Amino acid sequence: MDKSVIARIVALFALMLTPLAATSAGAQDFESAFDSAFGTEVREPPEIIARPSTPLERRIAQIADGSDGRIGVAAIDLVSGEEVSVLGDQRFPMASTSKIAIAATFLEGVDRGRWSLTSEFPLMWAVRSPRFSTAVAPVRAGEHMPALQLIDLMITRSSNPATDALLAAVGGPSAVNDWARRAGLTDFSLDRDIATLVRDDGEFDPTYHIDPRDSATPQTMVRLLAGIYQGEWLSPQSREVILDAMERCRTGRRRIPAMIPSEATVAHKTGTLNRMAGDIGIVEMPDGRAIALAIFVTGQSASQADENRNKAEARRRRDARIASIARALYDGFAEQAEARRFANASHSSTGSAAAR
Repeated sequence: MDKSVIARIVALFALMLTPLAATSAGAQDFESAFDSAFGTEVREPPEIIARPSTPLERRIAQIADGSDGRIGVAAIDLVSGEEVSVLGDQRFPMASTSKIAIAATFLEGVDRGRWSLTSEFPLMWAVRSPRFSTAVAPVRAGEHMPALQLIDLMITRSSNPATDALLAAVGGPSAVNDWARRAGLTDFSLDRDIATLVRDDGEFDPTYHIDPRDSATPQTMVRLLAGIYQGEWLSPQSREVILDAMERCRTGRRRIPAMIPSEATVAHKTGTLNRMAGDIGIVEMPDGRAIALAIFVTGQSASQADENRNKAEARRRRDARIASIARALYDGFAEQAEARRFANASHSSTGSAAAR
């Protein structure tokens, strides 16, 4: 045993043999000695330890104040590589944002010739069942549709039966997790089909409880988007299928797209569950640059009871948070790009003068 540890244990026993004053201070002295000896001192949670490191990150952290719930943000300028992260390494429920990974898993199969975009699969309709009554919620097969149409429905309208159709086709959540692992998306876990996820929603309050099931970190979701956008894993045709559908997304108009200038192009996918809202996407700026961003907002109402009294207002607050964070990221990255251009122009001017 290390001599320093032995010394601390000896000191601890010495303290135990010394009569303690019948006060809280005496108890605190004993607890401090125990913690010092065995390393059990209370540590601050990660969100307190992690401090914003750049002016833009500090700005986002102020907007993403999580006093009424956890808010996770990650973003990257795909040209400069500059990143922003606020609780970006914490797990959040993916909800329907996971449908991007499901689509990518299926499209990898298309690229490998396993099936085609014209291959037909049945919609998987949820059958009513009590919450938590089965490990997997019952579903029934419905109308057959071509894969391309299923992808369109699952992304543009967030159709759950279309999603579960493709999820069943690829081999279930484990197949998507395998694709994510091979893509290097380490903080990603899909554990249930959408029918089960929706049926059993509300088991935990995501405001304060981190459920590792069907969750990912904002940083991982940004990595997912960046890899798809930059053509790392899919053919150009398959990449275009996902991005085109994301550009035509009909859900979440009050989230990422709400405050982004009209001259920019937004391709995104929303996710919504009990007391949480998420939106992930790619924003292409007028100058040709693109940013990938993932924003997850939980809570924003004091309690579940408050939420039940005014669900619409709680949803509006979550959506407004996402919109304001997305606009701040857009403006912040644009300002940094302009500053770089100015600095480069100044450097070039100075160099030309020196050459003369």
